[in-house]
Amino acid sequence: MSIFEGFLSTSETLGAFSDRAFVDAMLRFEAALARAQAAEGLIPESAAHSIVSSCKVELFDVAKIVRESGRAGSVAIPLVKALREAVGLFNAEAAPFVHFGSTSQDVIDSAMALVTREAVALVETDLAKAADALLRLAVTHAETPMLARTLMQPASVTSFGFKCAGWAAPLVRSRIRLREAARHALQLQLGGAVGTLAQMKGQGAAVRKRMAKELGLGDPGATWHTQRDEWVALGCELGLMTGSLGKIAVDIALLGQYEVAEVAEPSEPGRGGSSAMPHKRNPVASMVAIAAAHRAPQRVAALLGAMPQQHERALGAWQAELGEWPQLLMSAHGSVRAMAGALPGLQVDAARMRANIDRLRAELPRDAADEWFDPALAHNAGQTALAEVKALQARLTEHEEHREHKEPSK
Repeated sequence: MSIFEGFLSTSETLGAFSDRAFVDAMLRFEAALARAQAAEGLIPESAAHSIVSSCKVELFDVAKIVRESGRAGSVAIPLVKALREAVGLFNAEAAPFVHFGSTSQDVIDSAMALVTREAVALVETDLAKAADALLRLAVTHAETPMLARTLMQPASVTSFGFKCAGWAAPLVRSRIRLREAARHALQLQLGGAVGTLAQMKGQGAAVRKRMAKELGLGDPGATWHTQRDEWVALGCELGLMTGSLGKIAVDIALLGQYEVAEVAEPSEPGRGGSSAMPHKRNPVASMVAIAAAHRAPQRVAALLGAMPQQHERALGAWQAELGEWPQLLMSAHGSVRAMAGALPGLQVDAARMRANIDRLRAELPRDAADEWFDPALAHNAGQTALAEVKALQARLTEHEEHREHKEPSK
């Protein structure tokens, strides 16, 4: 991964989508497949034992598998070849049962679901931190008066708490929608050559159920090789979240300009400095979130554009989706991690907010100043902010309770 991708993402998400991590996830699929097929009497127990024993990523030359994937047209092909060779060294009779009844897209889609689950969990954790920080700020500054801005110009008096509640609302909604989208999207893929599991002699559904349980993925009840709607829906939710974070970041960056100086990102040694101007405090968390918001739409568009896939197996479209997917997750987690780190320590200058109101009031006729720029107007905004915080917290609680009682995905 390039230095610039690492700069805008996180080490955890980069690690989740690393070559080694992905090959390891593919091997977990192959081990689960062998165990499930042995349990259903499709392959000998001895063969399953040999396959499972060989499904250890440290036994494989990951770099070689990746190099050979370009010529093969799929990373699964050199991986399965290497696994058969490894199994054959210890049990030649077991080698033909490697990857039995499965196909390349089964192992790749399932592995992508496994590594995506890890990345989404990271996103959810940081999203909760960011939203919770904003809800706390909304309560703390419920009646802190500040200027609202419309069309980039001062409009009237609001409260900073009201603004924070407005920032928090889409993040709370994202938390709820993201969980639901992930629940539907993170499913096992198992269809065999054309999706019918024909080689599994009527035991395909039972094998899929066992594998899904072992791997902790949903059992979709059918093959989704070229049915990408639920998978892409998760990508769309990540794009929406990234856009919402970008909006917050833009506002913070504008409020942090020297001429405004109403808020500032947390200050610490080595954070936000300039190589040429030592007086600067650059809003680096906002910068990462804004960069992600610029990149995510193209990623999401590519996922949507790849949905018209040919017949039972796509030529080019699925492969394009595979290339875009990790980039979207990397940007999304980079954005939410940056804001989750900055928002709890956001520095709020209430005196500066009041001074900006007073300066504008002094420039206006008395009647206009009293109507639009009276700091007392913040009281109503604050009461609205508190009501919105209460509603958002209730919605989260309701969702958690509903989630606990909801039946697991089929």
